[in-house]
Amino acid sequence: MKKELKAVCFGEILFDVFLEHKKIGGAPLNVATRLKALGGEVAMISAVGDDSNGEKLTTYLNDLGINTTGIEVKSNYPTGIVNVILNEKGNASYDIQYPSAWDKIEISSLNKTIVEQADFMVYGSLSCRDAVSKKTLLDLLTVAKYKIFDVNLRVPHYTKKNVLDLLYAADFIKFNDEELNEICEDLHSNRKSLEQNIQFIAEFTNTPTVCVTLGSHGAVLFHNNKFYHNCGYKVNVVDTVGSGDSFLASLIIMLLNGENPQYAINFASAIGAIVAQNEGANPIISQSEIDAFLGDFSKKSSQYETV
Repeated sequence: MKKELKAVCFGEILFDVFLEHKKIGGAPLNVATRLKALGGEVAMISAVGDDSNGEKLTTYLNDLGINTTGIEVKSNYPTGIVNVILNEKGNASYDIQYPSAWDKIEISSLNKTIVEQADFMVYGSLSCRDAVSKKTLLDLLTVAKYKIFDVNLRVPHYTKKNVLDLLYAADFIKFNDEELNEICEDLHSNRKSLEQNIQFIAEFTNTPTVCVTLGSHGAVLFHNNKFYHNCGYKVNVVDTVGSGDSFLASLIIMLLNGENPQYAINFASAIGAIVAQNEGANPIISQSEIDAFLGDFSKKSSQYETV
């Protein structure tokens, strides 16, 4: 890596429960895990229950070297659980239990210090479904240096107002195409194309970096008034859980290290594709796998650590 970036991820940490097994997950945790694998210094702000699941989550993060001092233990709320249903194409739908400990993240001087010392903060919309965590997040965003909003719309766990508040706060917004379309419709955009709607969001929220993922069709990045495209990589999808999270973490690391934006989106798309062809959100990825996807770009990737 060119430099070790300090990151903080805010929000849900939980167990994804599949038909026959369960996996550690939650979008902010998945982003944190990939950021750490890519050489970042990462802290997590969240909450778990005073139960065995909470202990397992904290131990898992500690073992990875992720700072867990910002994770509260709640005696009155359980550690988060999400029941994951996969369709025949490996695409996931989610039953997110409420209330969970991460719905009740409270503000503290420690959390503020963690955010103030970080180069950037990653947050999503799901953590705002409860007023307690929402207030904490909005307070922390006032002291964050660089704010990255991972739009994560999960029916019925969001409101238009909550999403708008988080959009306005961001320096960098990541959507999938369905989320972009829904929000543009809510904001009465009269633009027709994907690129036009990305520009609409960038202008409406005064955000210099907007990225939209397109599933198997890749991603589009709008960065400093220029567009960059990746058409996707063909893989046999096992499940898509965590694919977008690893994509985002990889894109952040590349862009904030000053990498060429086209290489950044290619690298991030490769990481996302590799995750999709594995079970679970956080597979270990070798440098040779990345090089195979990047092809002619692989000679550049030697400067990055294996993830």
